[in-house]
Amino acid sequence: MLRALTNVLRLPRPWSPLRTRSCVSHRPTGDPEIQVRALTGRDQGITEILMNRPSARNALGNVLVSELLEALAQLREDQQVRVLLFRSGVKGVFCAASSAVMGLIETTRGLLPGAGGTQRLPRCLGVALAKELIFTGRRLSGAQAHALGLVNHAVSQNEEGNAAYHRARELAQEILPQAPIAVRLGKVAIDRGMEVDIASGMAIEGLCYAQNIPTQDRLEGMAAFREKRPPRFVGK
Repeated sequence: MLRALTNVLRLPRPWSPLRTRSCVSHRPTGDPEIQVRALTGRDQGITEILMNRPSARNALGNVLVSELLEALAQLREDQQVRVLLFRSGVKGVFCAASSAVMGLIETTRGLLPGAGGTQRLPRCLGVALAKELIFTGRRLSGAQAHALGLVNHAVSQNEEGNAAYHRARELAQEILPQAPIAVRLGKVAIDRGMEVDIASGMAIEGLCYAQNIPTQDRLEGMAAFREKRPPRFVGK
């Protein structure tokens, strides 16, 4: 059991870029569909991935996915990256705010929600509400989705149409000063724990906690608390 859980916690190897085949997203010339930018100044440690495929409204074609996986594989090995933001370079696509409308409308098209919709939604909202949304195919405004807990934030749109991006950047600035290893292991514990029963989830949490104990950042965090000063985490 312990060996199986330890294997679960091993992070996957870096992705390899997909082999590009002839498809609608292939373009012989032009800007890359995925662009990476490291922010500086007070935002140092935040890196943005810009999705820029205006001809198809950022649809996930073979080229875009290949470039995205390649970028993620490289960023995974960069110790300077603390927070990663996904941003759209296409106006009006992907980064919508309180004017957005969402819903699980598959049943209105004779389909069943996929991508874990019937499994994860009940865990988030409860079985009764999840059934109601899936069975009715109801569309929700951003404010309604926020009230139900489907989204973390709903913001009023601004004139530039990038209010959601600015809110995401503010959130990234809140994450930035925290201990990177603790954040990373917390993410692993949550993501992997959601895939198993509660007992296995607690075991995964314990393994993640144990991995964090010997880190320099944990010692720095305790010292900073005793000395009543901000911690200086280094990701080790």
